Amino acid sequence: MMTPLELTGQTDSHLGSTLVGQKTFLVHPNVEHDLLALKQAADNAGFEFNIASGFRDYQRQCTIWNNKMSGQSVILDSNSQPLDSHGLSDGQKVQAILRWSALPGSSRHHWGSDFDVFDRQALPDGETLKLEPWEYLDGHQSEFYQWLKTHLAEFGFFFPYRQDLGGVSPEPWHISHRATAQSCLEALTPKLLAEQISQTPFLGAEYVLEHLDSIYTGYIANIDQAS
Repeated sequence: MMTPLELTGQTDSHLGSTLVGQKTFLVHPNVEHDLLALKQAADNAGFEFNIASGFRDYQRQCTIWNNKMSGQSVILDSNSQPLDSHGLSDGQKVQAILRWSALPGSSRHHWGSDFDVFDRQALPDGETLKLEPWEYLDGHQSEFYQWLKTHLAEFGFFFPYRQDLGGVSPEPWHISHRATAQSCLEALTPKLLAEQISQTPFLGAEYVLEHLDSIYTGYIANIDQAS
C-alpha cells in the first residue's frame, strides 16, 4: 500500500530507476518487468519505443498548473486550440485546464505506473513530439498507435484516456499499468486529496476544494476501463 505522500507525488521513494531507451525513468517496481517487455516487443516489431514523460512529482505538476492559471502558459480547448483565458473566472479556467492537465496530487504520473510513449524513429526530421491526438490518429505515430492498441493488454497496460468520456481529453499516447494504477486510484480518495491540497495549495485551489467531489468523479475516476 502506498503512502499519501507517494500517491500524491510528494516523494519518489517508492520508485526505482529503469533504463528505457535512451533515458532512465522512475518506475514502480511492480511495473518494471511489464514495461521492459512491452518495449522489447515493440522494438522487435520494428518500432523504437520511447517514453516522452514518466514520473512527474507534485511540484512539477503544480508548476504546469500554475503557469496555465496565471496565463504564462496557454490553455487549450477540447480541439487543442488556444483559449483567451483573460476573461475567464477561476472556475472556468480550472474546468478548461482539467481537460489536458491533471490536478496536482491526482496525476497518474505520480505513481510510476503511467507513461506517455512514442515511436522515436517515426518522428519526421527536424520535428519534435507535440503529444497531440492527430499525431497518433492520422500522423507519424499512427502505425505505432495501432500496434499498441493490438498488443498493449498482453503486457498489463491499457489506455485510460482512449475515448472522450467528458473528462480528460483523449490521449492516445498515455498508457497505464492496469493493476498498479487501479490500486493507486482506489487509495487516492477525495478526502486524502483534499488534505494534500490544503497543505500545499496552488492557484485556484479554493474553487477546486469547493468542487472536489465533482472534479474527482468527472476527471480523476472517469477513465476508459475497457481499453
